[in-house]
Amino acid sequence: MLTGWTLPRRVSRIAGYGFTMQEARGSVQSIDRAVAILRCFDARTPDLGISDLARATGLSTSTVHRLLLAMQENGLVRQTAHRRYAIGPLVVQLAHSGGIPAGLRDAALPVLRALRDDTGETAAVHELLPSGQRVVLDQVESHHQLRRTYTEFGLPVALPLGAPGKALLAFLPFERQQEVLKGPLEQVQPATITDPEVLAEQFAAIRRRGYAMSRTERTPGICSVAAPVFGYSGDVAGCLSVSGPEMRMPVERMEEFGMRVAEGAWSVSELLGATPVARDRSTALAGGR
Repeated sequence: MLTGWTLPRRVSRIAGYGFTMQEARGSVQSIDRAVAILRCFDARTPDLGISDLARATGLSTSTVHRLLLAMQENGLVRQTAHRRYAIGPLVVQLAHSGGIPAGLRDAALPVLRALRDDTGETAAVHELLPSGQRVVLDQVESHHQLRRTYTEFGLPVALPLGAPGKALLAFLPFERQQEVLKGPLEQVQPATITDPEVLAEQFAAIRRRGYAMSRTERTPGICSVAAPVFGYSGDVAGCLSVSGPEMRMPVERMEEFGMRVAEGAWSVSELLGATPVARDRSTALAGGR
């Protein structure tokens, strides 16, 4: 056995930051653990004790206690009665500072402008109502003289009329989809799809590719693509759409736009607190799994 030897410690410092690689890894680990602690708080468990947090995170009580002290100093948590902890004032201040979007419309507007500039067509954000209908919250209009312009802001629209409605309905719980498909399904245009089997097949395709398409199904001469927006719980909360005149929206162009809308919708979902794990769980439930 070799004695009197020690492995050389890596002391090279990250350029410009003045700390070692080992220290950097330790800092990242502390951040990961602090985030794990913050994720434990919700409406059902607004305050937790050290033992509760240790069980929920798998960390030792001493590690949790050390992290809570640092988090309390920085306003991430606060101590309540009986040595329990709750979300701190800094988190609340950030939520109300304007840096975090207040809702679906605020989160979506910058993305809508980018989609309009990217596609040249009108982009809109739609919200799912508790009633199972949808409403148009806002739009960013195309610069084309002939363009799609929404006028029914705030007026409920039945599902599954048009791409926005289908993008929402495809990601609702399977039982809710079945209720809608039982009818009655209103035919508002000659191209409106009212066959439950056809719609069910479309919903499955929408979940696979991440966006819906419709061609003159709700409004004469208008084609649209739409992709779902998910909330922090992973449930579908609304959708983004791009729509324009049929003459400028061949299927190939709609498919290209669909990918762009899906990317934009997910960026909005992340702003609302959605995670891939929660989204995938809801998507599986929508597919009856």
